[in-house]
Amino acid sequence: MRMGRPDTDAMAERILMIDDDNRLAGMVSDYLGGAGFRVTVAGTGHEGEALLKRQTFDAVILDLMLPDADGLDLCRKLRASSDVPILMLTARGEPMDKVVGLEIGADDYLAKPFEPRELQARLRAILRRKGGTAKSEILRFGRLEIDKGARVVRIDGEERTITSYQFTILLMLAERAGRVLSRDALMDLLKGEKLEAFDRSVDVHISRIRAAIEDDPKKPRRILTLRGTGYVFAKDQDR
Repeated sequence: MRMGRPDTDAMAERILMIDDDNRLAGMVSDYLGGAGFRVTVAGTGHEGEALLKRQTFDAVILDLMLPDADGLDLCRKLRASSDVPILMLTARGEPMDKVVGLEIGADDYLAKPFEPRELQARLRAILRRKGGTAKSEILRFGRLEIDKGARVVRIDGEERTITSYQFTILLMLAERAGRVLSRDALMDLLKGEKLEAFDRSVDVHISRIRAAIEDDPKKPRRILTLRGTGYVFAKDQDR
């Protein structure tokens, strides 16, 4: 796995390129990195699948011919479990490959060789078509990002691990930033949620959330406790 050119913007769009052509992958990674994307490269289908299970990407650039997998089969598998935009690459250029690729869920198709500028243009086009709704589902507070659609929490672009129940608690607090919520109010809001059984106190879940998102859980800056009242999510966060 290789990372593209470092990007200081933690909110830059994340691209996974699955291609075993090291020269091409390096060129695309550098070009897109210079255009403001954050690019991760996987040289095999297996590595690409593993990365997609661990991380969230805004789009996938998928080569049709991989050393350990057929790109069409991999595209079909990805589409069955995710709506991430997929741009397929191929050196074969057969019309039927394009038709099949688009029919099984690829968003666009580009034949090799290609101009990096065209790849970038096509990538931006599918991100505009597919990414608009997802972007509107992301809450940002300073370095903290709460992705409602993917149910993922990130600090500086790095995913943090919390349970589904804890994500819902965090989301409910964040959507009411600046407003104090008592424990009873939180429980009322959680009623009807299709979540795991509530077998611990709200306080314990808040503690686990803080461990995941606070720089110093003992001195929280994001989720504050108002003794005897409840919790409040800090509205203004510059760190």
